[in-house]
Amino acid sequence: MLARAFGLRSTTDEAAAEERLAVASQLQLTWWRFRRHKLACVSGVVVILFYLLAAFADFFATMDPHDTDARRTYSPPQTIRFFDDDWSLRPHVIVLRARRDPRTFRMVRDQATKVDLALFVQGYPYELFGLFETNVHFIGLKNPQPGETLHLLGTDRLGRDLWSRLVVATRVSLTIGLVSVAISLFLGVLLGGVSAIYGGIVDTVVQRLIEIIRSMPTIPLWMGLAAALPNTWSVTQIYFAITVIIALLAWTDLARVVRGKFLSLREEDFVTAAELAGAGQMRIIFRHMLPSFLSHIIAATSLALPAMIISETSLSFLGLGLRPPAISWGILLQDAQNIEALALAPWLLAAAVPVIAVILAFNFLGDGLRDAADPYG
Repeated sequence: MLARAFGLRSTTDEAAAEERLAVASQLQLTWWRFRRHKLACVSGVVVILFYLLAAFADFFATMDPHDTDARRTYSPPQTIRFFDDDWSLRPHVIVLRARRDPRTFRMVRDQATKVDLALFVQGYPYELFGLFETNVHFIGLKNPQPGETLHLLGTDRLGRDLWSRLVVATRVSLTIGLVSVAISLFLGVLLGGVSAIYGGIVDTVVQRLIEIIRSMPTIPLWMGLAAALPNTWSVTQIYFAITVIIALLAWTDLARVVRGKFLSLREEDFVTAAELAGAGQMRIIFRHMLPSFLSHIIAATSLALPAMIISETSLSFLGLGLRPPAISWGILLQDAQNIEALALAPWLLAAAVPVIAVILAFNFLGDGLRDAADPYG
């Protein structure tokens, strides 16, 4: 019965599967149960794809995300067509003329000009991982002529390519969430563990600090902290400042969970044995107690990541987070605030699609990890 609960099938008999479960580690049990959660597995693949896109953002970008062209303001998306008029395979797009209809103010499609697409083309130079300088891009126009450009998702009010800005924004927003979770994870585990291990006045101080932070209204607190950032700071300084602000306000939930787990483990025999062997408190926390519920921390982290991403997006959308020329999902969504702009260029709402997709994927992934974290539950 236990083997069926984990989705294991023995090649000989069920007794062999039961024996395999008896000697399996906690991580193996967690993985066996997690892979039965199909939606969580699909969500995990989506999250991995988004982070791969973030890691190679400049490679997948088709144009320099900062280049402006007033002649191509609010240019509509160019649809990739895979077949020619005679149904022969020919990936191409229809280029746009650099002029507008005098009555509709929309870009006019030049139906006579087709430009072929190619993979691994040369484009604007960039540094891959900040180490290797290259100009190779995943997709682009094949032998483009002057004035011919590729806009897969159209352009914004300054004529900047929306697809290129979106993939670069993915890198910024996802890394802010990842770094913020790493900082809040460290603070939550450290302060929650110290609170449970030492108890007394230390526990009281940490718990009162948690209650004070949780009692503050989130949005006004974000606004106050973000508004305190000097206008003279560079994009990099503001990036790290926003990361730290989000992390300092998000560690309390994890600290409460860690404290409860440590209180239940504090009287266990293996903790007593470690204390008698002369192990220090930090070694007991990180070497002996933490691994015993590592799967729960992984699940809590996966559920905290979407909250971090939403926090950065909300701050940037309100103009309190990252500021241009930085690019993030929140900054891209600022252009979608104007109803007149949306009426003229509805493709500006494309920036909301990755936000929704990533948040849903992280939530489904977190649910699957949370269910798998307690294999015997």
